[in-house]
Amino acid sequence: MKNIEPTLPSIGSGSKMTLPVLLAFAAIYIIWGSTYLVIRFAIETIPPFLMAGSRFLIAGGLLFAILRWRGIAKPTRSQWRAAAILGVLMMCGGNGLVTWAEQTVPSALAALLVTTIPLWMVTLDALFFGGPRPGWRVILGLGLGLLGVGLLIGPAEGAVAPVGAAVLITATFLWALGSLRARSAAVPDSPWMTAALQMIGGGAVLILVATAAGEWQQVDVAAISGRSLAAFAYLIVFGSIIALSAYVYLLRETTAASVATYAFVNPVIALFLGWLVGEPLNWRSLIGASLVIGAVVFLHWNRVSQTLAASTGQNVQDHSELPATVDQATVDPVKLPKRPRWRSAA
Repeated sequence: MKNIEPTLPSIGSGSKMTLPVLLAFAAIYIIWGSTYLVIRFAIETIPPFLMAGSRFLIAGGLLFAILRWRGIAKPTRSQWRAAAILGVLMMCGGNGLVTWAEQTVPSALAALLVTTIPLWMVTLDALFFGGPRPGWRVILGLGLGLLGVGLLIGPAEGAVAPVGAAVLITATFLWALGSLRARSAAVPDSPWMTAALQMIGGGAVLILVATAAGEWQQVDVAAISGRSLAAFAYLIVFGSIIALSAYVYLLRETTAASVATYAFVNPVIALFLGWLVGEPLNWRSLIGASLVIGAVVFLHWNRVSQTLAASTGQNVQDHSELPATVDQATVDPVKLPKRPRWRSAA
């Protein structure tokens, strides 16, 4: 099929823009960019932890059943345990907290704060995972990102609510921690199976959290709106299964650097959709958004340039190699490869 598709200019070394690749990029750009607003619609009449837990349990269960039906090997007990731990960090601690925070934080600003995940990953990798010491370019990128976050959450009209901001920052920390742990976790070889186990494990813990928070008593089935139900179904089918499949497909058909561009596009989509439904957007938010997105772009392209320099034998001064992660409102579906221990020349 791939060989007979008309091709367009490539966007990465060795990658062809076939029609399936274009459609897959559209899926991760638009679908994942929209999930922040859709989450807000879903929790209008469904308690947040219960909604997130049910979403991941259903999506993970469906994906697991499909994979087993297609002959994918049954995961071992140790693989279940490793994937479940990642699911607790990312699905429960990451996505669950984002879902809860959107009760008070506009979806567009939530998306912008979530974009700071790469900033956490650089810092945590250097401090706790034996990663390289950040050079001046990485420190500059981190500084720009922190300045942008400060504008978004600082004391002023239009800033993010303090509690919501703290919860979102905690969510990004846990997501980054889970993504870094995933590089060496003993999960199944199949990225789809790993994603299914992560969703099942994280979803199960989210249901326990919902129970402890008394969310079952808050459910009024008759009061659940059609918009919330439609949003819930959208998150299961499009946000977790279709976009996930598109992401895994792209990782195999094009370069990781090209796929990672979703991290720059998703916040823009979220900002636009939030503005369409009347979420507040002022100059302070726009400047903060520009700084956060600019910092992530800077770190990303610095990573690409350093990787290219290393592959051609050039002297590498600093390294900020960031594993490609999935948008916080979705799922990190792959076992990230172990990163080579580059030595800083500084």
